[in-house]
Amino acid sequence: MQGASTGLGFAIAQSYSEEGAKVVICSANKERITYAASKIQGSIPLVINLDLPSQGKILIEQAINLLGGVDILVTNTGGPPKGDFSELTLENWEQGYRRLLQSAVDSIQAALIPMKEQKFGRIILSTSTAAKEPIAHLTISNCFRAGLLGLMKTVSTEVAPYNITVNSILPGYTQTARLAEIKIPEEKLLSQIPMGRFGSPEEFGALATFLGSTQASYITGQAIACDGGLIKGI
Repeated sequence: MQGASTGLGFAIAQSYSEEGAKVVICSANKERITYAASKIQGSIPLVINLDLPSQGKILIEQAINLLGGVDILVTNTGGPPKGDFSELTLENWEQGYRRLLQSAVDSIQAALIPMKEQKFGRIILSTSTAAKEPIAHLTISNCFRAGLLGLMKTVSTEVAPYNITVNSILPGYTQTARLAEIKIPEEKLLSQIPMGRFGSPEEFGALATFLGSTQASYITGQAIACDGGLIKGI
């Protein structure tokens, strides 16, 4: 479980742990991931910075060594730099690419090796509603998260014969620190949500856990939003 020290990543890892899964969690921040592990029963913390090249592959290799294999991979990273297109630097774009797209590619490639051998696997990409409907001032996120949907759909077709499912989950506005970071007035956000409230991390964690279950074995290649009806497109 990537990016699991806080917010949605933490909620997903905790939900899996409560279902009896053995969970390896990671973050670039040693203090935060150690604290998170103390709150998630039986979890194993790793300090890995997914902004750096090849760290996704290293994460999977270490998880396999610790657990003896990997059945479920959940990719989840923090949001990239915020800004309009004219404000963003090449460095911002490179960081966003490594964090959102390359880390997922590296992790998936490494995880598919044992999954194909055992003819079973669940891969879940945690993205954002920005993958389907761009959000103002989140240019990098809008770009690369949409790319993750293309990656998900392509890989899901290739690995379906191995009994491996690949899906994306798209959180809407959820009560996390990231919501405060985007600095959009709460009233304005709530007015866009048909349900009239923000989501909870636990609701999103439940969706991710279901997609890793036996009951979800015929669901693949799907982008599923947990957004209170925020996405307007069909």
